[in-house]
Amino acid sequence: MATQGPGHGPGRVLVLGSLNVDLVTRVERLPRPGETVLVSAPTRRLAGGKGGNQAVAAAEAGARVVMVGAVGDDEPGRAYTVRLSGRGIYPRLAVAHGQSTGIALVTVDDTGENAIVVDPGANSQARADVEDLTPADVLLCQLEVPVEVVCTAVRQATERGARVVLNAAPFAALPHDVLAAADPLVVNEHEAAALADSGLIPGSLLVTFGAAGASWDGQRVDGIPVPAEEVLDTTGAGDAFCGALAASLARGDDRVTAMRCAVHAGAAAVRRVGAQPDPEV
Repeated sequence: MATQGPGHGPGRVLVLGSLNVDLVTRVERLPRPGETVLVSAPTRRLAGGKGGNQAVAAAEAGARVVMVGAVGDDEPGRAYTVRLSGRGIYPRLAVAHGQSTGIALVTVDDTGENAIVVDPGANSQARADVEDLTPADVLLCQLEVPVEVVCTAVRQATERGARVVLNAAPFAALPHDVLAAADPLVVNEHEAAALADSGLIPGSLLVTFGAAGASWDGQRVDGIPVPAEEVLDTTGAGDAFCGALAASLARGDDRVTAMRCAVHAGAAAVRRVGAQPDPEV
C-alpha cells in the first residue's frame, strides 16, 4: 500500500504515541511473584506500543493516518518505520541517536491474559509535531510518551480546532485544561477508578468494559461476544478500540456509531496473537 502523504485532507487521524517492539512469550499461566515458568511456544518479535497499535487500528478502520513519535537509530526502528509506510501510514518520526527503539516484554497465558513490562527507550524523545492539525482532524494520544509532550500537543490541537481523543493509559494525572479538551477521555475500569481517586473530572468520559462494551457519558454500547476458545491475546484490544473510535469520529460519525465501530475492532483484536494484524517486525 502506498504511503499517505501529510496533506490537509479531511478526516485525518494524527496519532502521537509510542512505538515498541514487543517480545512476546506464551505460557500456560502467568507466573506468581518469585515463580519461574517455561514458555509454551517460541518467543516472537512483534510490532507494538500503544501509539503504533492505535495508528494501525485507525488505518485498518479506513482513516488517513499520520504517526508522530520516535524510534532509535537501530534496525528495529528502521523496520518499524518501513512497516508503518507499508500499511499506508505516514511516519513522522524523530530518530533518537544513542537510544534504542522502545521494547515491551509481553507474557501471554492460555486464556489470553497478559503481563507487560515496557522499556520506553526512544519514546522519551517524542515531540509534539502536530502543528498542521486542522478542524477536520482528530488527534489521538496515549501516555506512553512524556506527559508534557502530550499536553503540548493537546493544547495545540485545541487551538487549531481539532478534536482530541486521549487514552489515559498508563494512567497519570493530567492538567485540568487537558482533561477538558479531551472528547473523549478514554479509560478502562482500572483507569476510571484511578481517575475517580484523583478527584479530576474530565469534560467527556468514555469507559471501556472489555467484553461488556463501553459507555460514553452514559450512552452505552454492548460488547461483541467472543467465545473463550477464540480469545488468543487481549494485548491490543484496548488500542484497537481507540484507533477505530478515532477513525469513526474523523469520518463525522456520532458517539454511538463510533463506539460500535470500536467494540467490533476490539473483539477482532482478541482473536489474533499480537497487538496488530500481521505483527512480525
